[in-house]
Amino acid sequence: MTLADQAVLAGHDGQVTEGQPGRPKRRTFTAAYKARILAEFDALPEGSPERGALMRRERLYYSHIEHWRHQQQAGTLPATSGKPAKSAEAEELARLRAENKKLKARNDRLQSELGKTKTALDIAGKAFALLENISGSADSGEN
Repeated sequence: MTLADQAVLAGHDGQVTEGQPGRPKRRTFTAAYKARILAEFDALPEGSPERGALMRRERLYYSHIEHWRHQQQAGTLPATSGKPAKSAEAEELARLRAENKKLKARNDRLQSELGKTKTALDIAGKAFALLENISGSADSGEN
């Protein structure tokens, strides 16, 4: 049976999302699911084909079982869900860092504008002084 035949039987055309090919979403497992699978796996006799059937049915690898068993022995199984949970402090810190980054960018932009304005005022002041000088010399030349 080819992959195309399997896709037809499974009812999908090989695409992950609605008409948009892309990267598949990584599965995450709850602590209850992990504990249930570990208990079910350990209840089966070692080396039995039922263990393989369980892993195929759940689409798991033996490395999942090993990793979860290690977590269970270390006492960290309930705390793991694939991604570490962000605390309120960490979220606030991330928000403040983003705001700080925006404010620094705004400050840099305003500093640049201020420099341009100072240069323009300096040029205007020199032009005014030059015009006064020309006007003063023209007035003194008429007398």
